[in-house]
Amino acid sequence: MDLSFNDDQKQLQDALAKYIERDYGFERRRAYQGTAEGFSREVWAQFAEMGLLSLPFAESDGGLGGGAAEMLVVMTAIGNALMVEPYLATVVLAGGAIARAGSGAQKAELLGGIAEGKLIAAAAFEEPGARFNLAHVATTAKKAGAEYVLSGSKAVVLHGGQADRLVVSARTSGNVADEKGISLFVVDRKARGVSVRDYRTIDGLRAADISLDGVHVPAGALLGAEGAAFEVIDAVADAGVAALCAEAVGVMESLNRQTLEYIKGRQQFGVPIGSFQVLQHRAVDMFIHAEQSKSMAYLAAIKAPVVENSAGPSVGEAASVKERRRSVSAAKVHIGNSGRVVAQDAIQMHGGMGMTNELAAAHYAKRLTMIDFVLGDSAHHLSRFEAA
Repeated sequence: MDLSFNDDQKQLQDALAKYIERDYGFERRRAYQGTAEGFSREVWAQFAEMGLLSLPFAESDGGLGGGAAEMLVVMTAIGNALMVEPYLATVVLAGGAIARAGSGAQKAELLGGIAEGKLIAAAAFEEPGARFNLAHVATTAKKAGAEYVLSGSKAVVLHGGQADRLVVSARTSGNVADEKGISLFVVDRKARGVSVRDYRTIDGLRAADISLDGVHVPAGALLGAEGAAFEVIDAVADAGVAALCAEAVGVMESLNRQTLEYIKGRQQFGVPIGSFQVLQHRAVDMFIHAEQSKSMAYLAAIKAPVVENSAGPSVGEAASVKERRRSVSAAKVHIGNSGRVVAQDAIQMHGGMGMTNELAAAHYAKRLTMIDFVLGDSAHHLSRFEAA
């Protein structure tokens, strides 16, 4: 299989690299991170102008029909620059769920708003105590005439406090851990009964715990068939993991460059510390971890596209659910472990400076650490890989 990028994909890669160099340096990133929302609306509008917000969606839904390679390029660039904008939450997770399950009218309204940069969305799939099990849904949605009434709690909703709309999983039938009986609803974050506790995560991004206390939504807020949403949630979460894997590769590549530059310039005993063989060996190990992770990220991206009919490399028929789960979990385990090695070695080779917020390396290491825990940590995905 040829995994090299074509001319259009290389142009996208070059355009993002130039944008990052010109407009998204580390100090600007820190400034965006320090705002009330934790990201830049101006940058988000630029994403829309560049077509990044409509990239993975089908052309019939107003998107650009981008596939695995395009998403790899974008997510790797996000990792390289350590971008804080809600791309994963809005485009990959919430947008992916809408694209897979929404009606024509829902896609036109919601995906159109996302593509134009006018709508921030977040996926509220995880709950307290669920331990990464997306079928563990205690939040209920009870039919009341022409409406549904939602009650329950959602945990660690990425950019939930900044979202205009929430894509919420709720149980319309069955027991708390059943895969059947789960439905998806689009909920206005400012609706009566929605309470949001917004906070900053250790890597400087934003998340929220959300409480739903008798929230009334119209029947038209239901995404897809009632009680049949788990397959959509599972596929969207895998696409999110694939995106995280690509982002982690970008973080590793950038952190490796920073570390190499540091050990070339840092003097000890009158010579650069990069001349010490033990540090050279560590730098090589870090490079190998990043390259192996890149291969695993490619595999995950191919098996778990954001939208089911996304174009991509020539891979024949669509991967089965079992293949998708095994590939995505294998990638998450490998990249989680490799990310830990790269982050820890980078900090150690930077010495005490590596622990300070003034140095970019510390922020990159924190992001690598956090990526391992989003949408299932290495231990969870190792168990999932074995089960699949």
